[in-house]
Amino acid sequence: MIVLKSEHEIAIMREAGLILRQALDAVRDLIEPGVTTLELDEAAERVLRSMGATPTFLGVTQYEGQEPFPATITASINDELVHGIPSDRTLKQGDIISIDCGATYRGYVADSAFTAAVGEISTKAQQLLDVTQKSLDVGIEMMRAGNRTGDVSAAIQKVIESNGFSIVREYTGHGVGRSMWEPPQVPNFGIAGRGTVLRPGMTIALEPMVNMGQPETKIEADQWTVSTRDGKLCAHFEHSIAVTENGPLVLTQL
Repeated sequence: MIVLKSEHEIAIMREAGLILRQALDAVRDLIEPGVTTLELDEAAERVLRSMGATPTFLGVTQYEGQEPFPATITASINDELVHGIPSDRTLKQGDIISIDCGATYRGYVADSAFTAAVGEISTKAQQLLDVTQKSLDVGIEMMRAGNRTGDVSAAIQKVIESNGFSIVREYTGHGVGRSMWEPPQVPNFGIAGRGTVLRPGMTIALEPMVNMGQPETKIEADQWTVSTRDGKLCAHFEHSIAVTENGPLVLTQL
């Protein structure tokens, strides 16, 4: 069941989103060759806890028997799409890194992600980042009352595929609120005019996941890290958005 949020609840989610934004900005400022992903994780956790929020991802499991996620952020490098576990792994010149993080504040969740360059990267890698960011921006613009989730999905898909990249099918955008995962699912591909009608009070995390090569992914031996099956680069951008009478409100953006 889709839970519509009141103006008061959306205001709390906006607070959570702004806290999360500051944590992600702190991480972004540290990204450079020689930094470890564990250092990035520690920076994010410091900001969240200093502002009264808790790390949403810490201790989460997705299925029975899976080891709980052990960190605040997911840090995924190059061909790793999402859910990479922070460690003493060092960033290198020319890498790209995707950072995903959730903040829980006063009982509500904000969820956001970005992919960043580590120093200078190739023209093709930069295009991958730019296109993925653009697809998110276009999707957000479609998050208007009266549109359908398929309108959002189709708009995202058009940007990605028209630029020669592929869309990951296994992972989708999703509702967010008191839980990190709520209905409805919003895939990054679809048919305009289909799906759930968007209504004021809906809060959804859109997150295009884009591969430079083929769309298939695999889960690594750590039970968490998702990588491209063909070993090519991938990118991931995400914002939590509220549907309002006045258009989309990006909760995780300053």
